[in-house]
Amino acid sequence: MKKVVALFGTCMLLGVVAVKAQKAGVMVKAGLNLANVTVDKDGAVDDARGIASFHAGLQADLPITRFFAIQPGLFFTGKGTKVEWNSITSSTKPYYLELPVNAVIKLPLGEDANFFFGAGPYVAMGVGGKNKISGSFAGIDFKRTENIKFSDDDPFTEGEQGAGYGIMRRFDYGLNGTVGLEGKRALFSVNYGLGLAKLQSGTSSSEDELGKHRVLSFSVGIKL
Repeated sequence: MKKVVALFGTCMLLGVVAVKAQKAGVMVKAGLNLANVTVDKDGAVDDARGIASFHAGLQADLPITRFFAIQPGLFFTGKGTKVEWNSITSSTKPYYLELPVNAVIKLPLGEDANFFFGAGPYVAMGVGGKNKISGSFAGIDFKRTENIKFSDDDPFTEGEQGAGYGIMRRFDYGLNGTVGLEGKRALFSVNYGLGLAKLQSGTSSSEDELGKHRVLSFSVGIKL
């Protein structure tokens, strides 16, 4: 775990150094997540399973040319899903430290404004979250909350330690897509995260494609 935290810290330090070296930009971003989880091997999602969460963090803008930039970031972000049947509601809301790196194309709309779009990969590490279930059974109301349990898998070692049923994989990875508008001091973007990692720990079956994150995000950013 210490190695992973050190890796995230090193990535952000290198990003800050690169920003200063290129006189590029850094912004604070935050916004709304509409999260969900796939429910079958074809990657389908039941619309009734969505859950609202949030994200917040820093993003760098490293210009390569006038029309092209690399944008690494580090965000605290919420994902998860909610299921409702009869009078019972169950939800899982994990939180991650997420490191996206997007390649972005910028199309000028004026002297200080751009329309932009891009894509890239992300990696994320689970750091907390809650599982909740509530409802009524036989006329008796009940409610239970418990901390999400993550496996202790380490990308620097073989195997997945601490795996088991009901235990979530600590590491998530996938692809990002982003589109938005930026001005001299602020931006607005819409992002979509397509998770590629199975959430259930301890499984490597190619036929078990259940449980992958899907997150639609709306962000507002302020340039520092």
